[in-house]
Amino acid sequence: MNALLASLDQRTKRLNQLGPLPVETRRSLAEALRTRVTYASNAIEGNRLTLAETQVVLSGVTVGGKSLRDHLEAIDHADAWDAMLQWTRSNEPITSFLLRSLHGLVLRRSRPEHAGQYRQEAVAIAGSPLVPPDPIIVPGAVDELLATSQAMGAHPVVAGAIMHARLMGIHPFVDGNGRTGRLLLNLWLMRHGYVPAILEPGDRPAYYAALQAADGGVFDPIGDVVAHGISRTLRVYEEVLRLGPEPPTPKPPGLH
Repeated sequence: MNALLASLDQRTKRLNQLGPLPVETRRSLAEALRTRVTYASNAIEGNRLTLAETQVVLSGVTVGGKSLRDHLEAIDHADAWDAMLQWTRSNEPITSFLLRSLHGLVLRRSRPEHAGQYRQEAVAIAGSPLVPPDPIIVPGAVDELLATSQAMGAHPVVAGAIMHARLMGIHPFVDGNGRTGRLLLNLWLMRHGYVPAILEPGDRPAYYAALQAADGGVFDPIGDVVAHGISRTLRVYEEVLRLGPEPPTPKPPGLH
């Protein structure tokens, strides 16, 4: 893990040393990341749009054969992504209000009755033995998590991964926990100088296994998943900018 983090730091430093990128390069990279992260994060949760179809939907065109909810989830996530990028430029602490605001955008069209609201019911997490906390303690648990995460002395990538995993364990919302949690993770990473992490649908088994390990207090797997998501995004930049290859880093099982 330490070698992987050192590689990420080296590659991030090299990217930052390039200085401001040309306007059109920045624009095209921003659009590509917006579409890819929207597609990937939604697909992890079962959205049926492909990457190409997601781009079509975000351009304002309807895709035949796909549900209205698939369309609305893509538009909602892209809007939430745009808001998240704005918040990366702020020095305000990450608070529960910001988290609920992100969630409100994630579900604004697809499930407006739950948008921005903590759950009021007991829930189970599909595929996990973890029982999330009683809804009455969710607000306090989220506040404590966000406060302690920002005071954590770990490497920023590790701290962000732990924060994300613990938030998923709290499961503060009826729906949209994963999409909102990954947006919050990327907000954290970008505020600490990293590119966002792209977690692809093919990462789902390793990602869910890592979250289960974190439920038991083992955080190295989720750290690996997040670090490789950052590495994937760095490769996008490196390919577009024709940067030389970096030494390969070992991948944990299940990551693509």
